[in-house]
Amino acid sequence: MKRFLPIIGIIGLFTVAAGGITYAISGAMESYIIALLWAGLLILLFYFYVSFPELRTLLTLRSAKYGANTAVMIIIFITMISVVSFFTTRYKVRWDLTKTGRYTLSIQSKNIVKSLKKDITAIAFYRSDERTRQAMEDLLSEFSQLSSKFSYQFIDPDKQPGAAAKYGVTAYRTTLVRSGTNQQEVGFESEDKLINAIMKVTRDEIKSVYFLKGHGENDIADFQNLGYKAVKESIERENYQVKELLLPGAVEVPNDCSLLIVSGPKKDPLPDELERLTSYINKGGSLLFMLDPGTTPKLAEFLQGYGFRLGNDIIIDKLSQVYGANYLVPVVTQYEKQHPITEEFNVMTFFPLARSVEVDRDPSKGVFPLALTSEASWGETDRKALEEGKADYDEKVEKKGPLSIAAVAISDVSKKVEGGDPAVKKVYAKFVVVGNSAFVNTTHVNLAGNKDFFLNMVNWLTEEAELISVRKKDANLTPLILTASQGRFIFWIPVVVVPSFILVIGVAVLTRRRIK
Repeated sequence: MKRFLPIIGIIGLFTVAAGGITYAISGAMESYIIALLWAGLLILLFYFYVSFPELRTLLTLRSAKYGANTAVMIIIFITMISVVSFFTTRYKVRWDLTKTGRYTLSIQSKNIVKSLKKDITAIAFYRSDERTRQAMEDLLSEFSQLSSKFSYQFIDPDKQPGAAAKYGVTAYRTTLVRSGTNQQEVGFESEDKLINAIMKVTRDEIKSVYFLKGHGENDIADFQNLGYKAVKESIERENYQVKELLLPGAVEVPNDCSLLIVSGPKKDPLPDELERLTSYINKGGSLLFMLDPGTTPKLAEFLQGYGFRLGNDIIIDKLSQVYGANYLVPVVTQYEKQHPITEEFNVMTFFPLARSVEVDRDPSKGVFPLALTSEASWGETDRKALEEGKADYDEKVEKKGPLSIAAVAISDVSKKVEGGDPAVKKVYAKFVVVGNSAFVNTTHVNLAGNKDFFLNMVNWLTEEAELISVRKKDANLTPLILTASQGRFIFWIPVVVVPSFILVIGVAVLTRRRIK
């Protein structure tokens, strides 16, 4: 009998392991799995009962003591892992170790979810064994932890076809985001698409952003290197409507205009167009001017009335070469930390062929320079020397850096509002002026922080402060997604089965040596 004891112990171990692995794969504690586990445990109990005299003798040996210490350490390790596993199944704790933070919610997403004022329900239609279900569940779970107004549920279309038909869902991996009577459909697992859907179902209106045209401005329909189509699409992803405005054909700026963007005009607006701009400003309008060097002197003069001084220069920054850029492409790393647009912004931005935009900083009036070039920069005014490649700083006529390349101002226009009573309600116009428009064309929009800086200006001007952030960059790596059963399998093999197997084999070897 004693000759077969090691075999009996191994059979017991393998029976328990078979039950554990089967459960890990299936995810359900079926009756046959329970039977395997109990059978294995009974066999192991029998093995240890019959072998007890030999085991007691072995435990008195020095080698056995060392072995016992090892066994105790293994048991402690398994216990610790089990405790950790127990708590992590009930409390979601995640660490994102990727370089780009691809599995961490963006600041923008967190701000939007935390500021929810309406109840949101997400209904995800996934098969129970869908490979990507866990990724969507993790995402929805994080949203729900940020706000009590966000909830979610999963429906298996195969098991509940009536529910899928009720909501008109015909495809797997479809998530419905609902608020009241509003509903948006999201396909696949995407943080950006979920956030966009949340914004659409919770907002009573979609704000309109207008681009001025008719003066050689950047074309929002052009996807070529100098075009603005990528910018247009970026604004639309922030849940705005994007339109064009031809002022000569309009009586005034439309009432639904939340923001008017003047991007890279080659010619000045006509006097009557400037009057329409003034009328829009006096009603509390918001404007973003992006004016390139050597253009639109009348617009420069127009903006001077609101505190902006646009330089008749081209910024040269020799430090740009350190970042791999041309000296005609100022690289900005210094930002105003007291303004919402840039207070948490710390990403480099590149401005190819830019002019300076100066203001008298006055926080009490909301006047700030937003972005500053390096101390190695200056505003070059000698165009001929620049064309000949002989430009050099002249302290007598040129201003040395840091130079402001973008600035913001708020103007109290309460007294200019027709029929308005300044004593009842203050009305303010908001301005941002940038000395360059090429920084967000198709060639440069995705360079470093260019797009984020632009969108932050748009969101502040439209009073959508919760959207101001540094947005998550697209990842280049393909994620490894494990199902729940795969996770259990990985836990059982290295943590339970292998250490137990080694323990039983060791005991069996020691028992056999003792018998001999």
